[in-house]
Amino acid sequence: MGSNGTKTAASERVAPSLIESHDLTMSFDPLKPVLREITCNILAGEFVAILGPSGCGKSTFLRIVAGLMSHTSGSLTIANQRPNEARRTAQSVAFVFQDPNLLPWRSVADNIALPLELRGVPREERMPQINQVLSLIGLTADDAGKQPRSLSGGMRMRVSLARALVTKPDVLLLDEPFAALDDVLRQQLNEELSRIWIAHRWTGLFVTHNVAEAVFLAQRVFVMSKRPGTIVADVRVPFGYPREPALRATADFARLCGDLSFRLREAAQWSELSLGFCRRCCHRSRYF
Repeated sequence: MGSNGTKTAASERVAPSLIESHDLTMSFDPLKPVLREITCNILAGEFVAILGPSGCGKSTFLRIVAGLMSHTSGSLTIANQRPNEARRTAQSVAFVFQDPNLLPWRSVADNIALPLELRGVPREERMPQINQVLSLIGLTADDAGKQPRSLSGGMRMRVSLARALVTKPDVLLLDEPFAALDDVLRQQLNEELSRIWIAHRWTGLFVTHNVAEAVFLAQRVFVMSKRPGTIVADVRVPFGYPREPALRATADFARLCGDLSFRLREAAQWSELSLGFCRRCCHRSRYF
């Protein structure tokens, strides 16, 4: 238990593995791979953030997990199945993109309803689910009839998140969803996302360039090297949940952010030779 009585990451019951990757490599050009030999294991209900230099393949990895792209070699499974097979059987996977991608001719409610429609959920069953997820993300029934053009950037992103959550996913993939927002709004949405994760415990994979965001949200942080991207550090975040805004002002939070920033700078400079050394010595890093 943490000093404030909350459970720490280390004291939580170990969950079964859900997402497993072994030597995953992806390449459009055999001589210029995008991802190289990514090996990782993500537990059911775990929240993992991914940091890395621009262009290192973070978003590509997320799309492979989602079944939107194929890898060249190695393996990746969700619940011991290929991503597309898992989505057709037992595991629901939802994706939140950096751009909300709302359909401008649809109302808020109709945008949220889209994945339910694609699943064939009858119209009379959709609205209760829509109202439930609107409340979850801090919007009201009055917002349901609004058009995307009348919404602020923060509200559009809330609707995008609601559209992903309405299917009650087992896995939620988030690709820099708050990157375009100002820092105050970003922090507020981080706090709300953390609250939702605590309540529902889907497995989360969150790509970001913001170190403080990764530390505030995640139980573990993967640091990726420059292209060809691979995981060069796996850092455990020691803070328990719920995480209050005041955590950001603590010395421990600042120290971990500093450590990850240093690792990120190193990752942007690592050569092919140093990657082999890193996988042997630094891959399973722990903080504190």
